[in-house]
Amino acid sequence: MRSAGQSKRRAWWAPPPGLSRRDRRMILVLGTAFAVNYYDFGILGLALRQIQHGLGVSEDRIGLVTAIVRLGVLPALGITMLADRFGRRRLLLVTIVGFTVLCGATAFSRTIGEFMTFQFCARAFMYAEEMLAIVVVAETLQASTRGWGIGALSALATLGYGASALMFALVDRLPYGWRALYAVSIAPLLLLAWLRRSLEESHRFTAHRRAHYTQRGLWAALAPARALARMYPGRLATLAGALLPTYIVIGTALTFQSKYLQETHGYTPGNVATLYTVGGVVAILGNLAAGTLSDLLGRRRVMTGGFVLLTLSAAGFYNVAGPLVPALWVVMNFTICGLEVLFSALGSELFPTSYRSTASGARAVIATLGASLGLWAEGRVFLVTGSHGAAITCLVAGVALIPPLMVRLLPETATRELEEIAPELPLA
Repeated sequence: MRSAGQSKRRAWWAPPPGLSRRDRRMILVLGTAFAVNYYDFGILGLALRQIQHGLGVSEDRIGLVTAIVRLGVLPALGITMLADRFGRRRLLLVTIVGFTVLCGATAFSRTIGEFMTFQFCARAFMYAEEMLAIVVVAETLQASTRGWGIGALSALATLGYGASALMFALVDRLPYGWRALYAVSIAPLLLLAWLRRSLEESHRFTAHRRAHYTQRGLWAALAPARALARMYPGRLATLAGALLPTYIVIGTALTFQSKYLQETHGYTPGNVATLYTVGGVVAILGNLAAGTLSDLLGRRRVMTGGFVLLTLSAAGFYNVAGPLVPALWVVMNFTICGLEVLFSALGSELFPTSYRSTASGARAVIATLGASLGLWAEGRVFLVTGSHGAAITCLVAGVALIPPLMVRLLPETATRELEEIAPELPLA
């Protein structure tokens, strides 16, 4: 029988024992940065209909526009590669400045070309910031708490979606409409620039650099890219095989959900904001649930269950009516949050310190290419079906079985030290 002096059983969403004050502050600072980034992500999805009408984009081209914006992840890979050479903290500070300027510039877009250019460049800094933050958490926390830490980071990020939903409820009353949604994102970004001054460098990167970074020049700078291609190529290929089809579904399901709710089910911006705010509270728990459960049960087992839930909920959301619509929205977004946490963890855990940031960048590039491919394919299928719901359902059915088959081929990473999972290998 438990004595009075023993601690109560920890709730699954609560911080695990052993987290230092430094660890908690790091998660709070990086999570705040995530929240600001995800505010911008949320605005594009929520206000897609308003942006489309304001800039005169045709129905069959709107998917292509969002796909091009997402390709900002490509230059982000270069930033993450530099972080493997010059440090995570230094490059994190660079990303905040770039994103602040470009996010503000988006509010003044006069044409769809300008909008895509500003958002493409802003996304490069946003994606790089996200990848590097995950790497810092993975390299800093203990093996038994990495999943929870990345989940907590993503849970804080989801608060940015909630803020974008609250602002979107006012989109028809704000001066300049959707442009005002982008303009207000500048203020919290300026605060983050101060918060980042207290962020410390990853101890694993510091130790690795002290031991190995003796060469200079272009060849040495390209070492992370060479290692990515030659050190664990099978893991990268297998991870890509799971990422691409998963994000074909996630990319389209997330991008069109607000537009679909408004045009198919008659939701007003206020109705959408209410769903995103209330239902989003439940969806946020998907981050912590995935992180905690995967620490206990293993990444692969929890991911497999997530793939099943994503397939059923995404197909259901775009094909039902009535009270099932918000219920399936919650399940779909809960599952997406969880899967993104697990892929983020694997993208950092499966590869060694010498190119962990580059590998995290490659993971994000592959995921974004999958999302962009899905948005492009959705536009083509839409021309045949005449319905976004039908087009997305076709994509879900077409790729549903691939991810669970691929993820079973990856090694289990939960509760194992990073050096055990992926020891440094010599490059011939």
